[in-house]
Parts: sequence; structure tokens; C-alpha cells
Amino acid sequence: MTSESVRSQPVDTDDVRALRAEVERLRAEVAELKVRAETAEALADHDPLVPVLNRRAFMRELQRVIGASRRYGTKASLLYLDLDGFKSVNDSFGHPAGDAALKWIGELLTNNLRDSDWLGRLGGDEFGVLMLYADEASAKAKAAVLTHLIAAGGFDWDGVPVPLGGSFGVRALVDQTDAEQWLAEADAAMFVRKRSR
Repeated sequence: MTSESVRSQPVDTDDVRALRAEVERLRAEVAELKVRAETAEALADHDPLVPVLNRRAFMRELQRVIGASRRYGTKASLLYLDLDGFKSVNDSFGHPAGDAALKWIGELLTNNLRDSDWLGRLGGDEFGVLMLYADEASAKAKAAVLTHLIAAGGFDWDGVPVPLGGSFGVRALVDQTDAEQWLAEADAAMFVRKRSR
């Protein structure tokens, strides 16, 4: 069969319509798969309870900032928050109250950080705040403000005010080369602060 004879054969419009419909169906399927992949990726980086980064994603950001700092001299500081007396919230009011308190803390921190800062839940009642372009003095000032906001209250469970408090450890990025090391230093600073109080 020559190319001329192929060209001269009539095109079945039903076949063309079916082919176009199949192409459109495949496009819609690909778009849906992209949305699912983006959703799965977001879930992999976010805490399942509090709408902040999970520990894995937060540690990845810490390591990226360490790399940027070593290359460009970018300043950064890390705040490590441990809630004071949080166990009593769960013991007195139950785990749903504890979950609600953690969500409240996450929202409070998110609403009082800069767009350039990163917030992550490190586990249990511990949070990390990565402040870009912030020296230790600025980070300590922010920690003092956040400590006051947490203690000032605003969280209640079934109409009952529930007191919350927090201890922050602050550690500026100096010569750390490892995210775990930097986090451990901020955790140790928090522990010293908690014991001193």
C-alpha cells in the first residue's frame, strides 16, 4: 500500500472522536496523579497533628541552612521549645485536650514568626524554630516574646482555661556542620533554662 492510497482512504470520524476522548481522559488522569503526588509529598513533610513541618523536614531545612551559611555567611539561629508541665494537660483533661493544646501552640507560633522562619514539631511537646538572618540576641528576644505569649494563655478546653508554659533554648549557628549537633546544642540550652526556672 502506497502513501497515496493511505491518504485517499476516508477517515472515520467516530475513530477520531474516540481517540480525542481517550487523550482527554488520559490528560485528566495525569492531572489527578500530579495532585495526588503533591499531596503525598506535603504529607511526608508535615506533622500529622499540628500544621507545621515534621522532624524529618525540619532537620532537612537545618542542614540546608548550615550549607548556605558555610557558603554565603548567612546568619541563623535555632530555638528549641519544650512545653512546661504538658503531661498534666493530658492527665487532667485527656489526650484530646493535649492534642488541641499542641495545635494551639502550633498556630500561636506560626502567627508570631516571620515568613522567612521555619517551624517544626520535633516530637511530643517539643518544637523547633529556625530563624534565618537572626543573630543570637535577636533569637533570644523572639524566644522571650514567644514565652510570654504562651504563658499569657488563650487556650481553654471545654470553657476551662488551661495554663501552658514553655522553655526555649537558643543557639546561634556558629561553626556547626551537622543539623543533629546544632539541635542537640539548642536542646541542651533549653534544658539548662528549664532547670534554672
